Amino acid sequence: MASEAVLELTDANFDTEVVNSDQPVLVDFWAEWCQPCRMLGPTIDELATEYQGKVKVGKVDTDNNRDTAVKYGIQSIPTVMLFQNGEVVKKFVGLQPKPVFSEELDKVSG
Repeated sequence: MASEAVLELTDANFDTEVVNSDQPVLVDFWAEWCQPCRMLGPTIDELATEYQGKVKVGKVDTDNNRDTAVKYGIQSIPTVMLFQNGEVVKKFVGLQPKPVFSEELDKVSG
């Protein structure tokens, strides 16, 4: 399962934790049955640890939180979105290497 640094995001807490966050938030939309999502998991855990205190990192299980997935137009997973000031500033679709995320996180984490 995810590292302790990774937030479990749900339909119920998404606005509070992501949209209204004063920090940038990296959100991984995933599902248990998705093999590429599972392969991305360790990268998300590492990013959460490395950027702790500068960027929030969370995961949305799209099977259990369909409202949020639909709201953000998730059509394929894994999809990772970077939010800043409640807005999507970057969207990554498919399995990506860690440096792709790090480059974007460095831009928003000061």
